[in-house]
Amino acid sequence: MSTLYLIAYDITNDKRRTKVHKTLCGFGQWTQYSFFECFLDEKELITLEHRLNKILNEQEDNVRIYHICASCQAKTQTIGSS
Repeated sequence: MSTLYLIAYDITNDKRRTKVHKTLCGFGQWTQYSFFECFLDEKELITLEHRLNKILNEQEDNVRIYHICASCQAKTQTIGSS
């Protein structure tokens, strides 16, 4: 069963940021500049985390993965274009 994850990143290095963006494009929908919505099962999440860890510099980069439960997902509001 897939779960919604919101993934945001702050990466100063252009090359790494581009790689992270391209990686995330393979797993979810780009909704804002550095923000993705991804519906992932457990195996896909593990695969994504593994791929991101190979790209990131832990001293400089920041990626946050927020798990959105079904109840919270049902309460999501969008204002403006989606």
